Order: sequence, then C-alpha cells, then structure tokens
Amino acid sequence: MTAAPGRRANPESPARSVESARPALPSLTGARWWAAFAVFLLHALVFLPVYPFQKSELFRHIHQVMPMQLGAAGVTFFFVLSGFIIYWSFRPGNSVPRFYWRRVLKIYPTHLVATAAFILIASVPLSRLVVWAPNVLLIHTWVPKWSTVGGLNVPSWSLGAEMLFYLSFPLALPLVRRIRGDRVLWVLAGLLVLILAPHTAYYLWVPGPKGIENAFAPRLVPGDASPFFELHASPAWFAQPDIPVAPSYWLSYTFPASRLPEFFLGVLAARLVLEGRWRNTRLTWPLLALAIAFAATWVVPVNYKMSALLLAPMTAVVATLAARDLAGIRGLNSSPRMVWFGNISFAFYLIQFPVMVLITRLFIGGRQFGLLGWLGFAGLSLVVATAAAAAIYRWVDEPLMRRFSGRRATRPPVAPREPVDRVTTVVGP
Repeated sequence: MTAAPGRRANPESPARSVESARPALPSLTGARWWAAFAVFLLHALVFLPVYPFQKSELFRHIHQVMPMQLGAAGVTFFFVLSGFIIYWSFRPGNSVPRFYWRRVLKIYPTHLVATAAFILIASVPLSRLVVWAPNVLLIHTWVPKWSTVGGLNVPSWSLGAEMLFYLSFPLALPLVRRIRGDRVLWVLAGLLVLILAPHTAYYLWVPGPKGIENAFAPRLVPGDASPFFELHASPAWFAQPDIPVAPSYWLSYTFPASRLPEFFLGVLAARLVLEGRWRNTRLTWPLLALAIAFAATWVVPVNYKMSALLLAPMTAVVATLAARDLAGIRGLNSSPRMVWFGNISFAFYLIQFPVMVLITRLFIGGRQFGLLGWLGFAGLSLVVATAAAAAIYRWVDEPLMRRFSGRRATRPPVAPREPVDRVTTVVGP
C-alpha cells in the first residue's frame, strides 16, 4: 500500500509498493450508483410523458428542484471517476493494445444490447442509417445535430466522450508521469482554471442560450392524453431530416473534446492519492463544497451549470472516497450491496431510457395521469431498469470480460485490500 493519506510518499519514487498491487476502491464503485440514479431521476421526469402532469404548474416546480444539472452532475462524476480509475489500473508495462481492447470490450457489448433494445421498442427505421449508425459507432456526439446526438438511446451520448478519453490516455500518459510529484496539485488547479476558458468563449461568442433557465425540458405535444412516445423516441423524430441544436449548448455539454479535461482531472487526482499527497479522508467538506457549487448552478448560464462549477468539488469527492478506502474507512458506499449496485450502474445508465420507452408504449400512452401516476411509473421504471441491468451485467458483461479480457475474473470487492482489477472493469458512465 502507498503512504497513508496523512503521509507523503517519496516524490522520486512515488507509491512503489502500490504499483505492484494496488488495493481495491469499493467506495468509488458504490458511489457510481448514486451518479447513475441522479441521471435516472432527471430522465424519469423528462422522458416519461405523463400528461397532464408534465403540463402542470406542479411539474414546473418539481423540475426547478430537479433541474437538468442534476443529471449532468452524475455525468461529471462519471467522467472524473473514469480518469481516476483508468490511471489507477494502468501500470508500467501494461500493453496499450490490450488496454484499448479491454475498453472496447467493456463499453460496446452493453451499449449494443441497450441500442438493440431501444431500436426494437421504439420501432426505429433501420433504412435510415443516419438515425442509428453514428450512435452504434459512438461517433454521434461529434455532429452538432439533435437528430444525431439525441437520435437513438439518448444517454449513450456520454460514451462518445468516453471513447475519446480512452483513445487519448496512453498518448498523454508520458506527459502526466513527467509532472513532478510536488507540482501535480498545481497542475490540477491550473487545469480547473483552464476549463473555464472555452466555456466562457462559448458563452460570449457562440450562438445559443444565454440565460440561466433550464435548457433541457420535456418536448410537449398538443392534448391532455399522454402520447405513446416521448418525442426523442417517436416515429416523427426519426423521420425528420435534421433537427438543429444550439451550438453553445452542444459545445459545452456533449462535444467530446470539451469534456476531455474532466477525465484528466481524475487522472491527476489518482496521482495525488497514489503518492499520498491527498490527505483528506473526511467527506464533510468535499460534499459541502459540492452542495454549494450545485446551488450556484441555478444562477449561472447553461455553459457553466452543466459541469464547470461542479468539477473542483467533484474531483475532491472522488479523491476523498479513494483515500478513505486506502485508510480502511468503511462507509455506506463500500458495503457489498452498494458495490453490487455500482457494478450494474453502467448497464442501468444505458438501459433506463429504453425501459421508459417500453413503459410509455404499454401503460402510459393514450391515458391521463397526475403526480401519483408519474411516481408510479417512475418507480416501475426504476425496478425494471435495475432488473434489466443486473441481467446484462450477469449474462453479458461478466462472461465477456472473463472470457476475452485477458484477466482472470475475481469476486466483486468488499474490502479495501482486495485486488483493484475487479474495480477497473466497471469504468464507464
């Protein structure tokens, strides 16, 4: 194990013992569920077309309490965590081709299962390649059109950014390792400041929303009867040749290159923890800072509320959770049950929208419901999506990783001293 969180490792040979056997980080695995659940709450509010509830004043007030930045905060956590775990698990001498292979093997099978489910449930016209092919290949977020970015299984947009993260990591790793240990924190702080520059440029000079109101809300259709399809899953959506997106919104939220620095915040945070330079093991202050930053998102433009304000405290939360695991501090997130939820969170994140589309077609469309109806369908979506995610993890993800990843599978981590390899197989939003 490395130096304890309160002791600094030798900067000339950081964390030598950890390089050979890095311990597991179950708290980070368990915390993944809360990030995925935050995304689910927002999507259940927006993507379950329960009428007339979604057209009511009550809905407007609820959406103010659970705004778009709630789901965006979960994605920000995933991006920072991804960088942390990737650096944590990539040790000197690891094969770069095998690294790429493992990342593809971890991402694509679950993505393809969720995509196939969505295509079947939403009756997506396969004759229109532009609708589904970019999404299947995870290149759709590079195109500033809603018909492409949001043209299929909407949550999968984040995987386009993840693929860029994985591609760039081995290329940038030599530069990361050349940073002197006593300067890593300064580089991390500089990166946080640097992130504000493009978001400010998007706000000042790129067309798009300039106000502080939510830009992500239900797309409503006429009438008080609930539709059989939320608009992002409707035949009318897939039939349109083009749906423009506000350029500044696309650049600040879904454009992969704009999210790349968030990944490297996690990489640098992993170095701090590995070298014993992150000493804090108390979550109180990082969580308080995160709460304050989240509250501030209500009063800033869209370009800043989606991730920029949350990055510093989110990075602190990730580093502190890891430091707690290294110090042997057990908490809710490191319990076996939460680790299990964390393990299925990637599949849950991807399958939730297809499940909502299915429940809309079977039970919501053509009827009218109020708040209690929405709560019931949100609860049903949560149960069905969790069960589907568990099945995908059990019968798709685990068997494929065990058979083709090149590493022997181990049991899910239940204590900080188990090998880190099992944790590294659950990276992804």
